[in-house]
Amino acid sequence: MVAALAASHPAYAQEADTLDLGTLTLEAESDATLLQNGYVAESGRQATRVDTPIRDIPQAISTVGQDQIEDQEPRTLLDALGYTSGTNVTNFGFDSRYDAVYLRGFSAYYDGLFRDGLRQVNGPSAWFQNHPYTFEGVSVLKGPSSSMYGVSGAGGLVNIISKRPKDDAYNELKLTFGTDSRKELAFDFTGPVGTDGRLSYRLTGVARDADTPLPGYSDDLALLAPSFTYQLTDRTKITVLTEYSESTRGGTASYYNPSQGEASDIYVGDPDYNDFVNEQWRVGYELEHEMDNGVTLRQNLRYSEVDADLEFSGIYAAGTGFGRYWGHYLENSENFSVDTYAEGHFSTGAFDHTVVAGFDYTQSSYDAYYGGVGYVSAADTDAVDQPYSNGQEMYQYGVYVHDQLSSGPWTMFLSGRYDWVDMTTFDANQNGTDTSHNGFSGRVGLSYAFNTDLSVYANVSSSFVPTTGLVYDDSTDPNSGRSAEPTRGLQKEVGVKYQLPGTESLVTASLFDIRQEDGVVFQTVDPATFNGLNQVQVPYDLRSRGLEIEGQFNFANGLRVTSAYTYLDMEIEAGSTGTVGNQLSATPHHTASIWGFYEPQSGAFKGFGFGAGLRYVGESYGDDANTYKNDAEVFADLSLSYDFGEVGYDGLSAQINVKNVFDNTDQTCSADYCYRYEGRTATASVSYRF
Repeated sequence: MVAALAASHPAYAQEADTLDLGTLTLEAESDATLLQNGYVAESGRQATRVDTPIRDIPQAISTVGQDQIEDQEPRTLLDALGYTSGTNVTNFGFDSRYDAVYLRGFSAYYDGLFRDGLRQVNGPSAWFQNHPYTFEGVSVLKGPSSSMYGVSGAGGLVNIISKRPKDDAYNELKLTFGTDSRKELAFDFTGPVGTDGRLSYRLTGVARDADTPLPGYSDDLALLAPSFTYQLTDRTKITVLTEYSESTRGGTASYYNPSQGEASDIYVGDPDYNDFVNEQWRVGYELEHEMDNGVTLRQNLRYSEVDADLEFSGIYAAGTGFGRYWGHYLENSENFSVDTYAEGHFSTGAFDHTVVAGFDYTQSSYDAYYGGVGYVSAADTDAVDQPYSNGQEMYQYGVYVHDQLSSGPWTMFLSGRYDWVDMTTFDANQNGTDTSHNGFSGRVGLSYAFNTDLSVYANVSSSFVPTTGLVYDDSTDPNSGRSAEPTRGLQKEVGVKYQLPGTESLVTASLFDIRQEDGVVFQTVDPATFNGLNQVQVPYDLRSRGLEIEGQFNFANGLRVTSAYTYLDMEIEAGSTGTVGNQLSATPHHTASIWGFYEPQSGAFKGFGFGAGLRYVGESYGDDANTYKNDAEVFADLSLSYDFGEVGYDGLSAQINVKNVFDNTDQTCSADYCYRYEGRTATASVSYRF
């Protein structure tokens, strides 16, 4: 661009030393369903299904946007959520196999992971993996959200927003190298097709070959995510979203525990038998039609499959040494979801209404093949055809309505939903047991804006979750397994949302109280008794109370900041013997974090970017009996980037990221089993945008 201007305007070129044309900036986010500016999310559909300013929503919402993702370079969804209030991503130390996230103390990985507004139903091990390079943002809805999204937990839900086609051309090639022999090539191409502007596309891909600090534990990935948007008419638009990936990670991520509350340095995996191959694909669409009467109809649909092939191993004390066992677990899951709803606007007296009413349907199933562990050799275990062990089919129907009322400084949310869930659980002989559950969930929220910068809010909301799999009333008896009652939660929350005057920012502070009945948690059991299983679900009633403070800021001097603090009191109100009144394990009272990224706007360092962050995880108990504690931990992360556009190479940049700078490999214990953190990792990348 500069060269073309110089060639066609010689006189202008002679004066170029007195003018700063700046550098060419290309942004990856589409802003289609989440409008974001730097680290600050402005509005989106993630809480209400309609575009709503986040400041006006009477609920605590955290958002990780595209700029923060690019600055921090997370490798997993858990990495991306590490600086978010009310979120715990360290319960199991280093384990990149699963997105095991906790919200306000409650597990959200089975019933709280959503992609583009549709629930990702995970099986016991066949989980849909979410790769950060394929999404442009993550929204975390705090507290029960079943009234709008159906089956989801008391702590809230995580909604991942996939990259979508852009109307403007954007292309990126990225090459990354790092510790543990990491090599990765990524690309992201998008833009219009043809001259009429009706069709646009996006093609995102990743090819990665990498190891980890654990012997034989890989981090390989091959991924391709094509999508396109077509404007069928002036009032009708469809976006098709697809993805296929195959990843190979380690099958075992744990260390030998020689005694209660102690993780040794002995890795229990067998490096020669340690592959967890996950093959997954999804295809779906988002259809939108604006009617003549101002009503908008939308339908979101997705079908996905996950095939998991897990080779794992463990050790046990045998005399003066160790014995070893091996296991081979196979699972496949299928999920189909469709959500159809209408959005309308009207007024009654002093109130303006935005009403959403809809119906959704989800069908999911999984089948698992596992015959227990073998004690001869890995080859002997691998040669055995694993028998059918268990499975489940689920059919869920839901109807919902949401009325969003506004009058002057007041905003009120009234949401209600009713769900019907039918499940059939199969045993090893493929004999099915039918269960049916139904339930209502609702939300009442009220917000008052004192001015353009400050608003206060309050809400009461409920959740409804049928529990999948078996629940064991006695964690020492494998015959005590049964289908569980549905889990129900009720939250009361008050909060404040504030924008620093004259800045792009959003600060949210909230107080909450959540009661959950007929919930489940995972508890460590004797694998010899439970046929190789280390943990099973046991019934618990829990109460979560706490305070969250979170802020995102874009300052005019090129500084972007996100910060968070959480105080959490997670009490067991009903549970295993000796646990009532205790704190739930691996749930710290205090967590805090701050991350900043600074790009000087002038001077000798213009073009550079400097990022640094600290994460604090306070003390917690290692078991539900509260007999020992996990130590408080501090993690530090750094980033350094340079934009070569400052020296005439627009679109070319380089970046270095170091995670866990101080190489913290301490232990953490959850449900009376102890794990270790990963330690220091580093990556260096070169990218070109054009």
